[in-house]
Amino acid sequence: MDTLKVYKIGLVPYRKALDLQLNLLEKRKNGEIGDSLLLLEHPPTFTIGRKGNKKHLLMNERYLSERGIHFEEISRGGDITFHGPGQLVGYPIMDLNTKGRDVHKYLRGLEESIVMVLEDFGISANRIEGLTGVWVKGHKIASIGVGVKRWVTYHGFALNVNTDLSYFDMIVPCGIPDVKMTSIAGCLREKEGIQIEDVEEAVVKSFIKIFGFENAKVITAFDYNPENLLESDLLYNLEEELEKDLDLLI
Repeated sequence: MDTLKVYKIGLVPYRKALDLQLNLLEKRKNGEIGDSLLLLEHPPTFTIGRKGNKKHLLMNERYLSERGIHFEEISRGGDITFHGPGQLVGYPIMDLNTKGRDVHKYLRGLEESIVMVLEDFGISANRIEGLTGVWVKGHKIASIGVGVKRWVTYHGFALNVNTDLSYFDMIVPCGIPDVKMTSIAGCLREKEGIQIEDVEEAVVKSFIKIFGFENAKVITAFDYNPENLLESDLLYNLEEELEKDLDLLI
């Protein structure tokens, strides 16, 4: 069994994080690195998958731009979703050649890992047949959309922790009419102050179990300070720090 490398990198603009995924994807395909998991948040951003319907974006792009909300058309599966502060996003860069070459099994594994995370917080969650994602009492709490190249994964999951759910009113989430969204904070009304860091720990634990890793090596590329991570030197620092860690640890 192998070690999962987990990179906790805070608040990162969507396009920067995608560039990083693609960089790590190539390294994994070439056997330069092992399996890894990026854990992060994004500034307010709507993303739509390669088969998504732009009619599911209910506001025009000018409206979004005026409010500082980004819109990205990307190569993952799935329709439209929202990313923003208070939502934990996970991007696994994993080689499915070592895990059976079964994308559907991988998707179910992602869902099961989120179900396990929610169990740690006393929340009973489930999957719905025919739909991708994780649900609590009919409300969607986690969205999943993946990409696979030469059996190496990228993109991943988005779990609402203490997300501002009003952003979802601007879209038809995941292209599902009348879907209602929820969050961990919303489910635990008596427990205010749920932190992203607490959920990150639970995610690492569930990934080790579900995907058969021996352990995890957690690397924090930056101090957890979202304001600093939005400075103009983000890309330089992010890639330099991760490359340094990879050189040391792989």
